[in-house]
Amino acid sequence: MTQTQQAIYDARTLGKGKMLTLGLQHMFAMFGATVLVPVITGLSMSATLLFAGLGTLIFHFLTKMKVPAFLGSSFAFLGGYATVVSMGEAKGLSLTESLPYACIGVFSAGIIYFILAGLFAAFGAKKVMRFFPPIVTGPIIIAIGLTLSGSAINNCNQNWWIAILAIVIIIVCNIWGKKMIKIVPILLGVLGSYLVAACFGLCDFTAVKEAAWVGLPFR
Repeated sequence: MTQTQQAIYDARTLGKGKMLTLGLQHMFAMFGATVLVPVITGLSMSATLLFAGLGTLIFHFLTKMKVPAFLGSSFAFLGGYATVVSMGEAKGLSLTESLPYACIGVFSAGIIYFILAGLFAAFGAKKVMRFFPPIVTGPIIIAIGLTLSGSAINNCNQNWWIAILAIVIIIVCNIWGKKMIKIVPILLGVLGSYLVAACFGLCDFTAVKEAAWVGLPFR
């Protein structure tokens, strides 16, 4: 394995410029998911963004700024949300009335995360990850992706040319790119397709102009 293929455990060794670039790419990659989850579930989008930001700041504080990551929404809970909402509808509850029951499940999962974090701290990552090999985690990730494939197709239906352009940029940069270009293909795909869409007048900034500079996360 060459030096360029070695894993990086402390992003600060890359320098502030590369850290910022990698952080921006991760933010763009996670932002779509962070917004999509409240759109699908009916949760408050502003509250989701607020707590995603707070969670990210806490994460950076605890990891001593070693990992340029952004913490967003998780698609792993969508199946549970849908199940709880359907059960609520069977009992005559509306979507708004069913969501608190689903959020109890998310809260319980958060407690399990704390327990796992304690196990990692006590026994180390290698011993804990022995119980979560790729043969276990891989199918779960595949199942989540297949569940969301319909949503991806629906989003692409709004403008297939822009969607294809974003995919082409990502593939080209990932295969033939050099140095940082090869590392940040998602960021370049988002920026490239967005600029083209803006140049052709396909971006509607009305909501941005009408949005308040400061607002409360709950309504």
